[in-house]
Amino acid sequence: MTNAAAPPTALDAALGRLRLDGAIFFRSEFTEGWAYESPAAAAELADTLRPGAERLIIFHIVASGSCWISLLEGERHWASEGDVIVLPYGDPHRMGGEEPARCVPIFSLLSPPPWETLPVLHHGAGGERTDVVCGYLHSQDPLFDPRLRALPAVFVVRPPDGPAARWVRSSIDYALAMTSAAQAASPPSNRLPELLLVEILRLHLASAPAAERGWIAALRDPVLAPALGQLHRTPERKWTVAELAAQAAVSRSLLDERFRLVLGRSPIRYLTEWRMHVAAELLVSTELGVAQVARRVGYESEEAFSRAFKRSLGRSPSTWRTSGRNPGLVQT
Repeated sequence: MTNAAAPPTALDAALGRLRLDGAIFFRSEFTEGWAYESPAAAAELADTLRPGAERLIIFHIVASGSCWISLLEGERHWASEGDVIVLPYGDPHRMGGEEPARCVPIFSLLSPPPWETLPVLHHGAGGERTDVVCGYLHSQDPLFDPRLRALPAVFVVRPPDGPAARWVRSSIDYALAMTSAAQAASPPSNRLPELLLVEILRLHLASAPAAERGWIAALRDPVLAPALGQLHRTPERKWTVAELAAQAAVSRSLLDERFRLVLGRSPIRYLTEWRMHVAAELLVSTELGVAQVARRVGYESEEAFSRAFKRSLGRSPSTWRTSGRNPGLVQT
């Protein structure tokens, strides 16, 4: 007798209700050294790829090689084969390889639209090659509302060994086939990029605070959404419940009650857990030192941050960084 399938979690259910549309895939072949930058106005890129859209969700699947990505004013996040880079709000960004190179506008590498077939983007000086599958999607869901900043502006997901990694790998292979020069601008099935993005979000959000308590649904809550938006945008600030309540235009008691009822924790505990969530991603994908990461999430003392991080995630920041960059290591 087989066991019944486990019921979906609140996170699975919420992600299953996401509405994504307008999927576009195209392939980029970069050779060292190379670098490009998107337009300074996110709406310009969005309107080019999906006329009328103010923003797009961008994700880059690294099919081979390695590369970095950064916001126009930000640190570099590194990704290698099998990793997926996500820019949930389509923010202006730069991308490049390991060798120094002049950064060129992305539109200088593409033929002018409209495209009957999406071009394969070729760029670089002829050195070692990096293949990237670029996906663009549109959604009106609050999860992708830049005012709430429920997600980091850019983050890298490394699927752990197992079914998820194998599925992402097979999706990369399929996407590469479907984005050959002979294929139409829209892939035969828009569901592949949608399913792929949802899986990547699930992997990323699985460690987010209150993911099991309907965290995405909280973004639609008129009391919680303004407060969450503030915490997500500026986790380094020394927030008080009174300040958060003022942002949401409610009393401290009502805000605290909503946090505990919907998210299962107090506002300050949520802030601490969110800081650790942000720090964990920065440690794995950037070259920021532990002290720099500590300051990014509101800790003046590296020692205090390290203690809080180990208490929350069970490992020191340095151990987390090492195991995250080498997923084959046994994590204890």
